[in-house]
Amino acid sequence: MFKNMIIYRIAESWQSDLQVLENALQKTVFEECGATQERSVGWVPPRGEQHGPLVESVAGQWVMRFMTEAKVLPASVLNRKVNEKAEHIEKTEGRKPGKKEKRELKDEAKLDLLPMAFTKQGSMWVWIDPQARTLVLDTSAQGRADEVVTLLVEGLPGFALALLDTQTSPQAAMAHWLMTQEPPAGFSADRETELKACDESKAVVRYARHPLDIDEVRQHIEHGKLPTKLAMTWDDRVSFVLTEGLQIKNIALLDAVMDGNSKDDSGFDTDVTIATGELSRLIPDLIEALGGEGRNRLGDLPASLAGSASN
Repeated sequence: MFKNMIIYRIAESWQSDLQVLENALQKTVFEECGATQERSVGWVPPRGEQHGPLVESVAGQWVMRFMTEAKVLPASVLNRKVNEKAEHIEKTEGRKPGKKEKRELKDEAKLDLLPMAFTKQGSMWVWIDPQARTLVLDTSAQGRADEVVTLLVEGLPGFALALLDTQTSPQAAMAHWLMTQEPPAGFSADRETELKACDESKAVVRYARHPLDIDEVRQHIEHGKLPTKLAMTWDDRVSFVLTEGLQIKNIALLDAVMDGNSKDDSGFDTDVTIATGELSRLIPDLIEALGGEGRNRLGDLPASLAGSASN
C-alpha cells in the first residue's frame, strides 16, 4: 500500500477526533477539472466506494486518499496557438503584438485549448497514527507533501505539524554505517547506495546490486563523498531506501510478513492492517537508530562525519 514515506510529527496540542477530521475533509472533496480548469485537488473515499467516508479507521489507524487531476497541455501546442493568434493580429491590424499582449494571447490560447486537453490523475495515501501522533504521506516529492499538509492545516483548527527530525542526520549516520560496516540493531545494509561529493565537482558514485563492504566504498567516504541514499532492510520484514532528507522510498514488505497471512487475506482492511502494522514499528526503530528525535546533539559520531550531521 505504501511505497514511500515522508513523516511528520503532529503537535501535542491537536485533539484527534475522527468525526472532526471527516467533516474537515468533506469541505475539499475532489471534483474533476472543469472545462477551463487546469488542476483540481481534493479527497476521495479511500475504499473507492462512491459517497463513502473520506477517512477510514482500521485497527486504530486513520487512512485517507488525496487525489489530483491536471490537464495535459504540451508547450508546443500552446505556443502554436499563440503564434496563430499573433499572426492573425498582424494580418488584420498590421502590427505585431507586444510582450504584454503576447501574455494575454497566451491566456486566451490556454482557455481555448483546455476543454480539449487530456487529463492526468494521481493519488496519494495519507495515514494518521493518532496514538503515535504521526502523519505519513505516500510520496517522495516534498512539493506534493507540502500541498497535502497545507490543505490539512488550513482545514483543521489546531492541527500543527513538523517534519520528523533526528539528532543524527541520516547522511552522517549512513556514512558511519558504511565506514564501520556496523548497521544499527535490527537493520541491515543492502546492496545499493549513492555517494556524492560535497565539493564543486558534485561527483556521484552509484552502487546497485553490489556488495558495499569493500574498501572502495570506505575510500570514497574518506575522500569526501557522502551517502545520499542507502538501501536497507528492517527485521527481515521490510526493505526500503533511506535518503539524506529522511525520506523512505521503495518500501517493500518481505516474505516474513506475507507468510503469516493467507492468500485469501486481501482487501482494504487487510492491506491497511498489514502495512500500518509493520511501518508503525519500523518508524520508531529508525528514529532510535538515528539517535532519537530532535537534532540537539551529534552523539558519538566520528569527528570527520560530524559536520555533515549539522547541515
